[in-house]
Amino acid sequence: QILLVESGGGLVQDGGSLRLSCAASGRTFSRYTMGWFRQAPGQEREFVAGIRWSGGVIYADSVKGRFTISRDIAKNTVYLQMNSLKPEDTAVYYCAAYYSTNNILNVRRDEYDYWGQGTQVTVSS
Repeated sequence: QILLVESGGGLVQDGGSLRLSCAASGRTFSRYTMGWFRQAPGQEREFVAGIRWSGGVIYADSVKGRFTISRDIAKNTVYLQMNSLKPEDTAVYYCAAYYSTNNILNVRRDEYDYWGQGTQVTVSS
């Protein structure tokens, strides 16, 4: 069991930047694959970015080149640096995790066992 707590959301103008943080506690963090998902009003929760325990990353096409996921194992924290934000990036952003038994990075939300409470990101035009 791990507990995930997101922070760093807020209101930003079109083209601006934000950095989200997700602090994990409760278990050894290093063998968990971590992901960021987002959910806009009336839409399904969608994968944004993920990072394997080994460090490999994957991004949704909609955020490639603009968002960067990283992790600090010593701090049990994963980050999502979001640059060149657009109004369509507006959503509640969730941190998620699952224990990795291989090096496959899953993008389906039902593969993730642990979720944070979410943090709102609003991009104004």
